[in-house]
Amino acid sequence: MMKFFASCLFSLVTVAAITPAAERNVILFITDDESPTLGCYGDAGAVTPAIDAIAADGMLFRNAFATTASCSASRSVVMSGIHNHRNGQFGHQHHYHKFNSFSDVAQLALPRVMSRSGYRTGHIGKYHVAPESVYHFETYLKGSNGRNAVAMAEMSKPFIADQADDRPFFLYFAPSDPHRGGGNDKTSSLDLKPNLFGNKRNRGHHEGVEEVFYDPAKVTVPPFLPDTPETRSELAQYYQSCSRVDQGVARLVKILKEADLYDKTMILFTSDHGMAFAGGKTTVYEGGLRVPMVVRDPYQEKRGVETDAMISHIDITPTILDFAGGLNREKNRPKKLIDLKQFHQEQHVSDMDNPNGNLPFDTYHGKSWLPVLADPALPHHKQIFASHTFHEIQMYYPMRVVRDSKYKLIWNIAHPLPYPFASDLWAASSWQAQLAKGNDAPYGQMTVGDYVQRPEFELFDIAADPYESTNLATSPGHADILELYQGKLKDAQHQYEDPWVMKWDYE
Repeated sequence: MMKFFASCLFSLVTVAAITPAAERNVILFITDDESPTLGCYGDAGAVTPAIDAIAADGMLFRNAFATTASCSASRSVVMSGIHNHRNGQFGHQHHYHKFNSFSDVAQLALPRVMSRSGYRTGHIGKYHVAPESVYHFETYLKGSNGRNAVAMAEMSKPFIADQADDRPFFLYFAPSDPHRGGGNDKTSSLDLKPNLFGNKRNRGHHEGVEEVFYDPAKVTVPPFLPDTPETRSELAQYYQSCSRVDQGVARLVKILKEADLYDKTMILFTSDHGMAFAGGKTTVYEGGLRVPMVVRDPYQEKRGVETDAMISHIDITPTILDFAGGLNREKNRPKKLIDLKQFHQEQHVSDMDNPNGNLPFDTYHGKSWLPVLADPALPHHKQIFASHTFHEIQMYYPMRVVRDSKYKLIWNIAHPLPYPFASDLWAASSWQAQLAKGNDAPYGQMTVGDYVQRPEFELFDIAADPYESTNLATSPGHADILELYQGKLKDAQHQYEDPWVMKWDYE
């Protein structure tokens, strides 16, 4: 009898030891303030071999766009599939800013719909949205250093490799790099010292990271920035921070392979918006809205490809849910919906708390681009819409954008006001150096004065003028184009339930 019991126990242990890992896992790797400054995007100076390798065995999106170049607002879009002007996260969540999403966004929110689709959900790193009841993960991996994606990957290993739970996993992986921070590099010979972008002082190393140091003379200066010593010195710090992110990607890939999960896990690499320089972050210029999007879906036959399809951050949640089998494609919403009455009772939400803005959250603004992974030649959106209202609470400056493959129209709704700066961008040496030279000093494709005081409309022939150097809004020869795109913009505002559409009528 004892021998029989021991034999059965051995069999159970053996079966448990060889239980195959769950299929169709997902890692969403989202960085903080990173433009497509990667080798796979043609940046010859960038040292990003891990991300480049994912692109070489996956898909690279040439036309991926954030909907707003502000951290909390953008992340709310990524995690809801709904523009932030509608989900309620108008600006920053932390400190006194205290913006948050409507309670009923839980109906569509990424971690909740993945859980209802049979996934265990985990979060590590930057969160920066609210309320937690809406964007709820089952597991929060605490204590990580957001400036060290390698250490974050190691901390994620038990969650990734956990086979005690046979559900597939969804991991939201959000390092703080390459956001500004950590003070200035006092060893610089420049009078205006560059920000460290989270790098260690005196060329130090984060634990487990082989830091990549960049020569300011050799970095790529994007067209929206002035080519000055101050800009180059800051870009060198920024690129170092980006390379640290890449090593975190490499460590995650190693962990997946060791757990026999690499070919069972979709990896999406993106950023919340463009780099933290004036002309990038907080703007709706290309430097703010263009983001990297590199995806490796091991279940796709076509890999190592690129696509020109235009995609938006509003598409991420419905795409991941589609991959998980939880998307009702016909109605473009989750197959399993929350019982909102029960949810309100559990979360102590009252109708007097305004849980939905008087409109139901019953469909996504975005749409799944899984078909594009199968066929890179397929189009996706005909046009992109973006909406920015706040960054910090002090920074009210609503902007709305409609953009297709030919033209881009920006409506600066608060154009009589000087453009408000994020505190870290105002202090940046790359900006202060030009500001000191006066309003006529060049700043990228414009002047300092033009950057601060903007016209009501900015119209660009984005196909012929990708760097947005010539505003055609006042050109008599483009009056018909301006009117056409104003109509497109207004239509998009109606489609995406934008409260600021009323500004056409009374201002």
